[in-house]
Amino acid sequence: MARLTKNQKKAHSKLEAGKAYSLSEAAALVKEVTTTKFDASVDIDVRLGVDPRKANQMVRGIATLPHGTGKTVRVLALVTPDKEEEAKAAGADYVGLDEYIAKIEGGWTDIDIIITMPSVMAKVGRLGRILGPRNLMPNPKSGTVTTEVGKAVTDVKGGKIDFKVDKTGIIHASIGKVSFPADKIYENALEVIQTISKLKPSAAKGTYFKSIHMSSTMSPGIEVETKTVAGI
Repeated sequence: MARLTKNQKKAHSKLEAGKAYSLSEAAALVKEVTTTKFDASVDIDVRLGVDPRKANQMVRGIATLPHGTGKTVRVLALVTPDKEEEAKAAGADYVGLDEYIAKIEGGWTDIDIIITMPSVMAKVGRLGRILGPRNLMPNPKSGTVTTEVGKAVTDVKGGKIDFKVDKTGIIHASIGKVSFPADKIYENALEVIQTISKLKPSAAKGTYFKSIHMSSTMSPGIEVETKTVAGI
C-alpha cells in the first residue's frame, strides 16, 4: 500500500474513522479534505441493491443539476442542415454531419457530448465501435437523440447529466467542483440522489440505497448516512 503524503494524512485526520455523515456535512467536508492545487471535481458514488445483469433492475436516468457541473461541456451536434442554426444558437461547439462523421472515423473525439436526430442515426450508428467505449454514443434514453436539438444542447450546457448503474451495482456521477459553495454541492448531490430514488425498479427487493460516498479528485471518500437524505 502506498504511503500517504503529508497533505493526505491531514485530509484523513479531518474524518472520523467509521463515521457516516449527513449529506450537508459531507458537502462541507469534501472542500476541507481536498488538497489538489486545481479545482477538483466532486463526485458521488451510490451503491444500489440491484442486479444490473437483469434488464428489469437496470437503473439509468437523467438529472439536471441546479447549479451545473462547473465544467465546460464541448457539444457536437450531428444534424441535418435545417437544424444547424438551431444547434448553433443553443451553444453547440461543433455543428454538422458528414464532415464530422468522417473526422470521428479518422480518430477525432475531442468532445464531451454528441447530440443528434433520429433521422440520422443510421449514419451515426456506424460510429458505435469508436464512440461506445468512450461513452459518447448518443442514446434516446439520455435525451441525446431528439428532434428538439436546441433544447438538448441548452440542457447539457446548463448542467444536465445522465447516469447508469455499472456492472457492480454502483452509480458514479460528477456533481460539481470543489470551488462551489457547500450548499450548492449539497443541492446538486440531493438532486441526483432523489432522481435515483424515483427510478427504483419494482423488481429490486430489500435495501435500495446500500451506501453513498462523496469525494473529490484524489480526496478520501466521505460516507453519507443514507437515513439523513430526504426523499429516499
